[in-house]
Amino acid sequence: MATDSKEIFRTLNLNKIWIPVLFGIAIVAYLFYSDPNVSTENLTLITDASPLLMLLAVSLIIARGFFYVYRIKFISDDQLTWGNALYVIILWEFASAVTPSVVGGTAVAVFILLKEGMSLGKSLALVMLTAILDNIIFICLAPLVFLFSQGQIIPQAQESFQVFAWSFSSQGGLQVLFWFSYWLITFYTLVMSYALLVRPRAFKWLLLKITSIRILRRWRFRAYEHGNEIMWASAQFKGKKAYFWITILATTAMIWFVRYLQLNVLIAAFVDLSLSDHFLIFGRHLILWIVMLVSPTPGSSGAAEFFFPLFFEDYLGPYTLITNISWRLLSFYPYLLLGAIVLPRWLRSRFFTRPKASED
Repeated sequence: MATDSKEIFRTLNLNKIWIPVLFGIAIVAYLFYSDPNVSTENLTLITDASPLLMLLAVSLIIARGFFYVYRIKFISDDQLTWGNALYVIILWEFASAVTPSVVGGTAVAVFILLKEGMSLGKSLALVMLTAILDNIIFICLAPLVFLFSQGQIIPQAQESFQVFAWSFSSQGGLQVLFWFSYWLITFYTLVMSYALLVRPRAFKWLLLKITSIRILRRWRFRAYEHGNEIMWASAQFKGKKAYFWITILATTAMIWFVRYLQLNVLIAAFVDLSLSDHFLIFGRHLILWIVMLVSPTPGSSGAAEFFFPLFFEDYLGPYTLITNISWRLLSFYPYLLLGAIVLPRWLRSRFFTRPKASED
């Protein structure tokens, strides 16, 4: 995993904030002008929201952040302090927000952890394990929501949405996109789980074997490096007790439960929902998230705003646009803002602070 400083600094660049912002604004503008039922009056409907539920939705940002910080601190065996862990999470989420979802901020996360004093093996182990844990939640929950939704989990769009030559006027397009994302995530998670937690040496051997093929030999050294990284990371988890694995799985489940619950609370702030509605919205949010993971845009910006009405307009009606904007403001943009505040301070403390001269 490359952690070249120049490449990392290209990602940790405050100027990149504007890229996802512009994508999001462009799609919202498209929704304004492509749908005759949407107008500026839809934005004034924010006044109809329940203040108590809106406050709860905002407070869930803090709850989600707490579970993120606790998990990374726990996996580091308390090598990270609460303050260091908070810095890492904010900068990691910032990096994820300014890079495509299919890329994520993993290399940046390793770099940040190294600068926080962790070894390369421990840094790699932490980043790889959290990625696997997050994906396990998707892999396990997605079939369950399909099973219990009775065919309603992927909605039938009332009007045709066109992306280049792909029409999303039916469930078929969304189902193809979902299952493509799902099996891609599943394959990656199985391979990485096997490599990290079961047979790291066998994985390294396989990489070297594959890159011994003539047309792939140019990547042989990179494969050798990656194989070593996997082995270093795997060594960090030898001898871990059941308590360790139960704790991190439970914390990961809470992270994603709180993240998905936030949208339920936002929708309930505008319209009345039954218990079955809450379950269905929760499931649709999961499906939407998996679809967003293959977006080539930074932090799925644009893609998230585009697909939101397809999944939730049948519940929200005229409140769709304002809920769409509120959801992204609460689930995505806080880390852009926090990253912009924290990043300069972190860079100064880790790269530009001169040691104090010793007193005679």
